[in-house]
Amino acid sequence: MRPVFLVLFLTFTLLDFNAGHILPGAAEVGSRKQKVWARAGSSVMLPCYLSHRKMGKSWKQLPDKTSVLWKRLGGSTHQQPHVVLEVEDSGLRKTALPMRPRVSLQDSALRNGNFSLHISPVRSEDAGLYEARVVHNTKVQSCHVELGVITVTLSPPSPVVANEPLLLRCNSSHRASLVETCWFHNGRQVPTSGSLCSSHGALSILRPAMSDAGSWRCQLRYSDNEIISATYNLQILGFEGPANPVVYAAAGSAADLPCTLSYLPSAFGTNVVTAQWSRLAGGHLQDGGISHNSSSRSFPFHLPAVGLGDAGQYHCAVSVGSRTISRDVTLAVITVTPSIQGPVSEGSHLLLTCSLTHRQGHEHFQWKQLDSAPTNSKLAKATSHNLGGHRFQMGPTLEIPHVSQKDMGTWECSVYGPEGRLGTVEYGLQITGAQVSSPPTIFSGQVMFGLTVTFFLLLTVCVLALALKKRARSPAFPALDGMVAIAMPRKKEVEEKQKEKIHQTEC
Repeated sequence: MRPVFLVLFLTFTLLDFNAGHILPGAAEVGSRKQKVWARAGSSVMLPCYLSHRKMGKSWKQLPDKTSVLWKRLGGSTHQQPHVVLEVEDSGLRKTALPMRPRVSLQDSALRNGNFSLHISPVRSEDAGLYEARVVHNTKVQSCHVELGVITVTLSPPSPVVANEPLLLRCNSSHRASLVETCWFHNGRQVPTSGSLCSSHGALSILRPAMSDAGSWRCQLRYSDNEIISATYNLQILGFEGPANPVVYAAAGSAADLPCTLSYLPSAFGTNVVTAQWSRLAGGHLQDGGISHNSSSRSFPFHLPAVGLGDAGQYHCAVSVGSRTISRDVTLAVITVTPSIQGPVSEGSHLLLTCSLTHRQGHEHFQWKQLDSAPTNSKLAKATSHNLGGHRFQMGPTLEIPHVSQKDMGTWECSVYGPEGRLGTVEYGLQITGAQVSSPPTIFSGQVMFGLTVTFFLLLTVCVLALALKKRARSPAFPALDGMVAIAMPRKKEVEEKQKEKIHQTEC
């Protein structure tokens, strides 16, 4: 059984030693040298634990008189050994000036045999060999840990602006020659082709997009089969949403043009941000500037009532520190043009055309009747099957061949795209003579017939009344009714005859 235990012991010892170059191990005092890798800018722990076996029965709590001294034995920039951190048995602490206050030991851990050194944040010049010397109960033991540092640099420095080239460079303090570099974005390995180019530990992104933001991990493989990796969280300063957004708004309605940053300005170390909107109209630049602090990343432009003259392109420019980014936003206005202006007579042929400024080519239209004139419930059920073409119709033009009472009300034209409904506009159809409380159209013929009969009856009564009135004014002597009208001679002729008679008498 002893050979088996010996083989297992040697196997786990070798695995622990080989794994130390990737993840922090648990180095015991007096054990072999361990190696720990850390990314510059992160935190790291150099492990050093007092062996429970060597401490015997007193392992649960160390005596008060215990001291520890961490030294750096050598590195890329510091070849001479120097003190990093010392804790005397009296509790007095001494820290080297270059690493203060980045190094520390946990007091609670010291009494349990944990003498690990914490460094935060790690710098590239911290790479090298460290030794911990622990003195307790007149016994002196030591830990040796080699710290390797991986450095990931970004050029140009943050913030990175969308569509501007960037370079991610990954290197380490390892002295062997670099054989291969692999890059992973959000956990998936990316091919270095097209807009991505990898060479000697560097990754070039020619036109970074908002989709390139996130976690990037570089994996370095060296000639001695050492594999090292580091992660960098890439933040790209840009705008949320599509690259060239289009806002669809109905004429007369309010509209908000979006301008929202991908991150808060405070994430890039700035407290002041300025947003400026402009529009080229009639050859003159009309500007509107807004200043905000770093607590906001949204800077919309509000239009209280949209008209056809407001349609067009708008420009939003946001300055974050010394960097300025901009985007264009298009305002498309939806209108309805009727073939008959004003109230429409019943029975007319009506066309309603839904128009859109600045079409992108992928839009389609749908007409829908939202409400109509109140009708009898039974009648509504009887006629609902005959409203198909009027209740719902595709295309920019709605045709109503014969306008009737059921067509009166609000019609809605919706504009759709691949992403769903983009905008709507409403049109109120009014019919001449139509009343909200008017009876159903099915009874209109009977009403007209009744009105016609009533009119003729009234006319007959009037004629009879006039005849009776005329008869009441006739003479009271019946004999006079049979008199025949005789033509009376003219006055001049009568006078001449009288003169003639007088002349004859004188003779």
